[in-house]
Amino acid sequence: MLRFHRQFRDNQRKTAALGQALIVALVVLQAACNRGAAEGPQGPPVMPVKVQKIGSQELGQASEYTATIKSRNSATIMSDVEGWITGIFVKSGEVVKQGQSLMEIDPRRQAATVSNWESQRAAKEASLQLAKVQLDRSKSLFESGVVSRQDLDQAQSTYDAAKADVKSMDAQIEQQNVQLRYFKVHAQAPGIVGDIPVHVGDRVSTTTVLTTIDERSGLEVYLPIPSERGKELKLGAPVEILDSAGNVILNTRVSFISPQVDTSSQTILAKAPVDQAADKLRAQQLVRARITWSTQPTMTIPVVAVSRLGGQFFAFVAQQKDGKAVARQVPLKLGEITGNDYRVISGLTVGDDVIVSGGQNLADGASIRIEQ
Repeated sequence: MLRFHRQFRDNQRKTAALGQALIVALVVLQAACNRGAAEGPQGPPVMPVKVQKIGSQELGQASEYTATIKSRNSATIMSDVEGWITGIFVKSGEVVKQGQSLMEIDPRRQAATVSNWESQRAAKEASLQLAKVQLDRSKSLFESGVVSRQDLDQAQSTYDAAKADVKSMDAQIEQQNVQLRYFKVHAQAPGIVGDIPVHVGDRVSTTTVLTTIDERSGLEVYLPIPSERGKELKLGAPVEILDSAGNVILNTRVSFISPQVDTSSQTILAKAPVDQAADKLRAQQLVRARITWSTQPTMTIPVVAVSRLGGQFFAFVAQQKDGKAVARQVPLKLGEITGNDYRVISGLTVGDDVIVSGGQNLADGASIRIEQ
């Protein structure tokens, strides 16, 4: 009986504690509801953005072409004779002086030819000396009346013929010596030796390219301009040389326009000097070249500020509404890309604040906070 009363009292205490806990929870819940009602409904968050003011700048109507860098001081080295290469005295990339020996082609056959001609000259020289002695004797005998005028004339004729033979032989030897010098290949201009595609032991002809020599000066860009744009092509037209990423390496201007059209490609050759970028460009290098035909004031918008939906371009512009900054989505009509900007045809006006950062999650009319 005593244990029953104890259990009854314990149950009463637990029930009382549970009731107090429920009362506290109800009070807290009521307070939270009252606070929420006082604060009102929560609106969408204010988005931080960065803006850029739309301005006007001079942009050109331009075209881009694949062009070639060439050097006015480049030389293709070829042999003037045929034969086997017996020596190569330079390496690719080596700097050489004008007249420096580059290679040797086996000269032994030509040297033997020169030696043969020199032997023949020695024989002709001996005949000349004999003819001279006979002429002097004939003159002495003629003065003494021993020989006739005819004998003297014959001796003179023999001497003159021998002298002409020696002179002719000298000319032949000089010609063969000049030919012998061609068996050594020399640099016709100072510069840097290019690739050497031949090796010792190779047989070469007069059409074999032995190497090239290039100077790091006199560089020009060769632009093939379509003939239909020939009327727009002017001396002094601005030309930009671009790298593979589209960055401008050099600004230059057209200095030469060919008076003829290339019949195979139907293009007109235009040239522009590029010596100022000689440290970045090399002869025979292919580059991107952009030529500007005309310029005019144009609005531009950064590429990062433009979005596209269903073929239509849009951008968000920061505007003021009821004293607060909001984002307005405006449709755009855009032209070509120049660098990192679109050319704006319509949709914006000079002075608009276009959102360039933080616009990914914006909607038309969304509240924004402009950050610097």
